[in-house]
Amino acid sequence: MQITHLVTHSGGFHADELLSSVILTRLFPEAEILRTRDAGWNTPGEGKIIYDVGRDYDHAQGIYDHHQKDAPLREDGQPYSSFGLIWKHYGLDYLRAAEVPEADLVGIHASFDRGFVLPVDLMDNGALSPSEAGPMLSDLTLPMLLESLKPVYDDKAPEAEDMAFADALHIARAFVEASIRRKAAKRRAEAQVTAAIEAAGESRILELPQGMPFRSAVVAAGADHLLFVVHPRGDDWALTGIRKNADGFEQRADLPAAWAGLTDAALEEASVVAGAKFCHNGRFIAVAGSREAILAMAELAVREAEAGAA
Repeated sequence: MQITHLVTHSGGFHADELLSSVILTRLFPEAEILRTRDAGWNTPGEGKIIYDVGRDYDHAQGIYDHHQKDAPLREDGQPYSSFGLIWKHYGLDYLRAAEVPEADLVGIHASFDRGFVLPVDLMDNGALSPSEAGPMLSDLTLPMLLESLKPVYDDKAPEAEDMAFADALHIARAFVEASIRRKAAKRRAEAQVTAAIEAAGESRILELPQGMPFRSAVVAAGADHLLFVVHPRGDDWALTGIRKNADGFEQRADLPAAWAGLTDAALEEASVVAGAKFCHNGRFIAVAGSREAILAMAELAVREAEAGAA
């Protein structure tokens, strides 16, 4: 069946139907988004997908609302918003349209659902407060940022809501596409990092062909012996630590305290490595002008870390 209309409610918009529209417009680019509360449009029928309105959920009929009594729940009992329902049924097709490799579809679908879709679902249903992100960040969660694009209360122009929705849709699309790109890139990186771990053997230093996400592959490989990573960065080379936890900043080992905040000649003198260029004051990254120099710095950092742990 050809989809000609993507139907959601008019008036003020929220993140869930906005993000649902991102998914659906990618899959049905010729369909018209119709924002209305007209009962005729909000009733299932040929050529329509209805979401966040209509007070029913029936995939076979093409309607995906969550405001009704006995609203749909996930297997773990957490509530869906329209975004969660749309992702559940159309997410894999969206990923295929985004040219995600078939082997990565299920994993990325689940990861995006868990880390991106679920928080939107919970916030939309009042099961998660933006303040749980922290007092300073409550207005900077994605749902709050997207909803901040709504017209101000005294903008009475008849087209204000629809124009704001159309503008916000472009921004929402950028966030979704960026998240999917990063997840797909992370999957590509895992294969390269795994190969590099095998090549490193028992070395404490992991050398990569370029900067890339590496921590998850290091953890998955059980490479607990690794302390530092080196890789080319433009014309220079970088030396970085490996975070102990995905959500924290503590490193398996810090770079030497004597290097902190130093650059160029001062860092060369402190490290006794010609070509040393920079060490962050936080001691989690350093830069040198050549591979030989960065490997020398890495070996020094390993020796100091091992001496401190002894």
